[in-house]
Order: sequence, then structure tokens, then C-alpha cells
Amino acid sequence: MRVVIAGGHGKIALRLARLMSGRGDAPVGLIRNPDQIADVEAAGAEAVLCDLERTTPQKVAEFLRGARAVVFAAGAGPGSGAARKFTVDEGASVLLADAAERAGVARFVQISSMGAGSPPAPGSDEVWAAYITAKTAAEEDLRTRPLDRTILRPGRLTDGPGTGLVTLADPSLPSGAVPRDDVAAVIAALIDAPETRHRVLELIGGGVPVDEAVRLVLMR
Repeated sequence: MRVVIAGGHGKIALRLARLMSGRGDAPVGLIRNPDQIADVEAAGAEAVLCDLERTTPQKVAEFLRGARAVVFAAGAGPGSGAARKFTVDEGASVLLADAAERAGVARFVQISSMGAGSPPAPGSDEVWAAYITAKTAAEEDLRTRPLDRTILRPGRLTDGPGTGLVTLADPSLPSGAVPRDDVAAVIAALIDAPETRHRVLELIGGGVPVDEAVRLVLMR
């Protein structure tokens, strides 16, 4: 299965590529910096240079043709200012969704954030407020499209080793942390579960194995 991952050099994206290549799939990582090619290839993915802030849906659609799924894992990153939250976390998501429609790739998994879907709290840091506002706008755009979309809102991300145990549910979960390893594992499971389309799911650490957590969600 060919899966295209936008933001292919991100911490979650590289973990997802390793998982998918390890199980025999064909991940493709969209990246904007040629210096990142070696890392993406080392994770078992094909690296494709594509700057989502400086391209068109038509060009991106060429990279998506033949894919079974698209994952939006791009983000402006913690060191960026408020403006890039809107050009990447919102703008790049909108562009990728446009491209997926053009390419006929229906399955679309979007990595969002807990806190999205509501206005930022009064007095929030400007950059955080922009991030949550951009993620909310990206979710709202995706809901208008005829895609088999699943929106995943993980809690606070950590780099510790994954446990394979999570809490996955419809909003709203209490705030909590989750290892990036486990986020990647949940995304891989969601790609395989198109029945989760049109769902918004929140994710934190917990006590339920990933595959079982997805199965339980499908029963609700």
C-alpha cells in the first residue's frame, strides 16, 4: 500500500514511515529540504521534494496518484512564529486536501491537536493561539470535502518510548501526554480502518492496546 505523508521529516512522520515500511507498505515522505532525504530514506520511505508553502494542488496531485491514503503530518514547528502556523498548519492542509481530491485519493488522515475545535483560551500565548486557530480552520475545511477523512487530535507529545497502550475516544478527553511512537502506531491502525471516516478522535496515553482501542472506537 502506497501512503503519502506530508511533513515527511517530522518526528511522527519518520516513525510512521518505519512502521509502514516494516510491514511491507510503500510510504512516501513529502519534504521541502533536500538535506532531509537521507533521514527519510533511512526510515524506509521514498523522499519527494515538495514545499507545500510554495506549490500548487495540481503539482502535489501528481505525487499522490496511485496512493491508497494521505497523511497530513506537516507543521510549522515549535520555533516558528504565528504567521507560519497559518501557512503550514492550515494552508498546507487545505492544499493537500485539494490535491487528494484531484488525485482521487479518498483516505485522508489529518494530525491535529487536542484543543482544536474550540477558540484558544483568553490570554493564550500568541503563537499557541495561532496554532490552535489554524488547526481548527484546517479541520473545518476538511469536513467540507468528500474525502474519507479521519482527524486525530493527540495530546502533549513526548519522545519517550511507546508503550503500545493508549486512550482513544471521541472528544473530549482530559488533557494528557502520549509518546510519538504511539501516535504513529495509531495512525497506521486508522489508515487500515476506513470505517473511522468522518470521525474526530482524541488520543492520550492509556491502558488499551492500539488495535483494540481502534476496535472499541468503531463500536461507539
